[in-house]
Amino acid sequence: MIGKRLNTREFRKNRLAVLGVLLIILLSFLALFAPFISPHDPLKQKLDRGLEGPSFEYPFGTDDLGRCIYSRVVYGTRFSLGIGVLVVTATSIAGTLLGVLSGYRGGLFDEIVMRGVDIVLAFPNIILALVIAGLLGSGFTNVVLALSLTQWPVYTRLVRGQVLSLKKRAFVEAAKALRASNFYIMRRHILPNCLESVVVLGTLEIAHVIIFAAALSFLGLGIQLPDPEWGAMLKAGIPYLRSAPHLTFFPGLMIMLTVMAFNFAGDGLRDCLDTETDREVMAG
Repeated sequence: MIGKRLNTREFRKNRLAVLGVLLIILLSFLALFAPFISPHDPLKQKLDRGLEGPSFEYPFGTDDLGRCIYSRVVYGTRFSLGIGVLVVTATSIAGTLLGVLSGYRGGLFDEIVMRGVDIVLAFPNIILALVIAGLLGSGFTNVVLALSLTQWPVYTRLVRGQVLSLKKRAFVEAAKALRASNFYIMRRHILPNCLESVVVLGTLEIAHVIIFAAALSFLGLGIQLPDPEWGAMLKAGIPYLRSAPHLTFFPGLMIMLTVMAFNFAGDGLRDCLDTETDREVMAG
């Protein structure tokens, strides 16, 4: 079995990748310890304090109902990261297993799986997610389900392509000559050589999922108010863009920073794994 290994030295040299990892750690800290970091209840209304600008008491100001935007943004980290991690975990597992089976077995099963991939990929992801979310209704669970049903094909297509190449390699032929079972070959030789690419893709896909989830909430088909979700907060702040721009600025800033963090980290992982692969090719 051959595999790529993360070149940690090269990764540390990539300042954007390191910055991305640090931001992800910070965001995870906010999500885990939101009750201790938030100075106010994110759902508590104070109508007499509505639309206040940033201050010592309210670092990000208040919304139209007097709720602390800072506290709501911090709690919103839980929704965005939770949706991103759950969707990517589910789709990467399902898509990877389908890709391994499809690429290794071939035949009719491969045709059926790939035609399913083609059908899903024929529609823009956000449009298909909108349709599914519209049928299922709003809410956290339905958002996760809608996005999961649209994101799995990218993993299946990636892994299938790698499996088609790997199953022709000498170590797989040797395992077949030793009468190893197909299950053993896929588990021991095929799957481990696909995992690195899946991890890189998954890191990048979290950014896409977070944007899609925010878009669904912004359009009224995702997380609904009063839950403090960034996309829903953006929508609620649209009527006050001129009079109270902080209502949309801070949720939008958090979306941008989160997406940038995962993109930076994913690009760094990809570059390091590519470097390692190039060195193996040059050496061999």
